[in-house]
Amino acid sequence: MVVLLVAAAVACLTTLAGQLFSSDIMPSAQALAEIPVNYLATYQAAAATCPGLPWTVLAGIGQVETDQGRNAHTSSAGAVGMMQELPSTFAEYANPVPPGGANPPTPLDPTDAIYAAARDLCANGAGHGADIPAAIYAYNHDDSYVAQVLTDAAAYAAPAAAPGPAAVVAVNYALKQIGTPYRWGGEIPGVGFDCSGLTQAAYAAAGVNIPRTSEAQWSALPHVPLDALEPGDLVFFNPGEFLPGLPGHVGIYIGNDEMVDAPHTGATVQIDNLADWPTPFGAARPTAATGSTP
Repeated sequence: MVVLLVAAAVACLTTLAGQLFSSDIMPSAQALAEIPVNYLATYQAAAATCPGLPWTVLAGIGQVETDQGRNAHTSSAGAVGMMQELPSTFAEYANPVPPGGANPPTPLDPTDAIYAAARDLCANGAGHGADIPAAIYAYNHDDSYVAQVLTDAAAYAAPAAAPGPAAVVAVNYALKQIGTPYRWGGEIPGVGFDCSGLTQAAYAAAGVNIPRTSEAQWSALPHVPLDALEPGDLVFFNPGEFLPGLPGHVGIYIGNDEMVDAPHTGATVQIDNLADWPTPFGAARPTAATGSTP
């Protein structure tokens, strides 16, 4: 039963269309009702020190452990403070002193405790979202605890807006091309794609015309902030091969901090994690209004 609960909680989280692993998870009404404003800001800031760790997971731990600090106590095992950390474990992750924390740091200070918990989770599998359940289990070796934290984390994230129908078609088309060889200038399914050939073909399948090259796509399409990515958005990277100041690579964002792209000669169309690439140049969002095929 506990295994089923964990699986259900993870499934609930991953249905947020990649929102869980973004850096811009919006708090739900439940989160705003349960989490004090100063703690919410601290969860968000601490999670940002570990790319891939959702602030909602930290908030879930704070809820399960002490009802967001309202019931801080010393446990039978000697854990203390808002995040219920053993002093010896806290000492491993206490430094550097976070902004607004106590100096020297203490697990009784909520800011210190939240940042230490973020470092603990990051060191045990949360980095880049590699294995969030394992990181929580390392924090507290109890499957039912993991399930409850994940359930609360899902409840604290406002549902992501569903991608438009054109974006859904484009993403599905691109995913079907996985394994197709990279080919410079390529734009033929099963034969070869280059990066912008793939993105153009994917949106053409959705009835949306976009330019052929990454530089032209970036110049023509509406830009969106990197912290507001949705599945179907195009993610661009430096450097431009021919035009300085313009991007030279593009992929299609699919959620969970991942994109599908045709990366380079010798590779195939594949799924890449954004964390394995340099910081994106920017992002753009083709829409049905961008252009329609005849």
